[in-house]
Amino acid sequence: MKIKATITFNYHNHKQAEVAYQSLLPDNIGFLESYQHHESLVCNLKGNSLKTILSTADDLIFSEMLVEKILEI
Repeated sequence: MKIKATITFNYHNHKQAEVAYQSLLPDNIGFLESYQHHESLVCNLKGNSLKTILSTADDLIFSEMLVEKILEI
């Protein structure tokens, strides 16, 4: 079974979205596809099981929370 999910993070401005994209990119290679769209970071997750998707989403959200702390949002 193929499972897909999309998580979108919205920021105050384009620069914050760019910093988040660049910060999370190395950690996400091979696990998900992401791109920056204006003030947002869009992450598309794909997997063969719900457990895999949930684990990837959990890791992504934890990493993004660290980016928020760095940006002082």
